[in-house]
Amino acid sequence: MNLLSNLMLMAPSQGDGASAGGGMFSMLIMFGLVMVVMYFFMIRPQQKRQKEHQQMLSAIKKGDKVITTAGIHGTVSETDEKTMTLQIADNVKIKFEKTAIANKQ
Repeated sequence: MNLLSNLMLMAPSQGDGASAGGGMFSMLIMFGLVMVVMYFFMIRPQQKRQKEHQQMLSAIKKGDKVITTAGIHGTVSETDEKTMTLQIADNVKIKFEKTAIANKQ
């Protein structure tokens, strides 16, 4: 019985309904503003970097010097639709996914 009476005391009274609705509305506005700020400061720049990386990958051709995400420096000797073959030394070639290319020198 004690638990039930405590729950009834914690329930909002009828007079607080108008102010609670206004508080909920302002909370929704703040949540929306946080989402907009997060989009412009986190999501949009990441999408821009991804687009630039894809353009860089599509522009790589045979003879370009590149660096992989693993830090391996090499020269592109062959390119496919999804892979690239890098020559890292005389008679040493390694095949990588295009997405593993970090930078073009």
